[in-house]
Amino acid sequence: MTGLGGLNKSAHGVVMGLVQLQLPVVETPAQLAAQTQRICDMVGKARRNQATMDLVVFPEYSLHGLSMDINPAIMCSLDGPEVAAFKQACVDHKIWGCFSIMEANPGGNPYNSGLIIDDTGAIKLYYRKLHPWVPVEPWEPGNLGVPVCDGPNGSRIALIICHDGMFPEMAREAAYKGAEVIIRTAGYTAPIRHSWKITNQANAFCNLAVTANVCMCGSDGSFDSMGEGMFCNFDGTVLVEGSGRVDEIITCEVRPDLVREARIGWGVENNMYQLYHRGYVAVKGGAQDCPYTYMHDMAAGTYKLPWQVAVTDGSSCGFEAPTRIYKGPEAHPLEPDSPAMPLKKAA
Repeated sequence: MTGLGGLNKSAHGVVMGLVQLQLPVVETPAQLAAQTQRICDMVGKARRNQATMDLVVFPEYSLHGLSMDINPAIMCSLDGPEVAAFKQACVDHKIWGCFSIMEANPGGNPYNSGLIIDDTGAIKLYYRKLHPWVPVEPWEPGNLGVPVCDGPNGSRIALIICHDGMFPEMAREAAYKGAEVIIRTAGYTAPIRHSWKITNQANAFCNLAVTANVCMCGSDGSFDSMGEGMFCNFDGTVLVEGSGRVDEIITCEVRPDLVREARIGWGVENNMYQLYHRGYVAVKGGAQDCPYTYMHDMAAGTYKLPWQVAVTDGSSCGFEAPTRIYKGPEAHPLEPDSPAMPLKKAA
């Protein structure tokens, strides 16, 4: 059920809107300011469009476009005017919002970051994209893990960005940390259409979670993003699916309470539990080991594929091969008491 796209909101429902925003061209500070205002105007459209809407989601690259420009003059910061404008828009329209920024990084390349802001203007979730779309994207690899926040109406929400969603481990980590709704924002173009759809559905079913997914839309004169917002229920079925129409807002009521019910009550295909309790019919509690070689090797810093990979830097896309080494996870900037995630080094 979708509550007719959220028109009929239930007591336990969360109504979400996915904005298939027109792909912009942003090359100057003036264009950045204009696009910031456009996004804020679309927050207002979302509120007028659906009085019951709890959370409006903008795609990756909605502020900066697809140029991959790392010009410091158009990079953002958490205390900059763009984020301040997004906060004010959420306050003015009494709605939660999910936004994309390319964030200045004094220690290296910019981060591709996402924010969830509540209806009081507070940042509830701040995430740096863990898996930039190599070799095309120049962004610094994220180092804050996969955060989860309390969302509207008692929900638990995570945000992953674009290429992140191609890794089953990303959605699983979000679910393992309690996310009932996994948002995936993207700037994908048409060649990824099939992969986009099947991974959105698989991420939902494999983790008994709702996924809410949206791309940029339309052409900037060079690239064509595909739009195609889609909500997937925890059984993998598509609840609502958008088209390629620019600036359309796809709406749906999602039910975190039913996610919780399924996670507790399902026996067949309760895979989040069964991953670590293999064969519990045969042995008490199931096998609670880690039989996956790649997990052990990643933790030990010895991950190595049994084949050769030809493309291992961004030179094929015009970026110089990097010389810096990844420094590893750090404490969350908005949560000063949080420790850095442990990082095991190769021997």
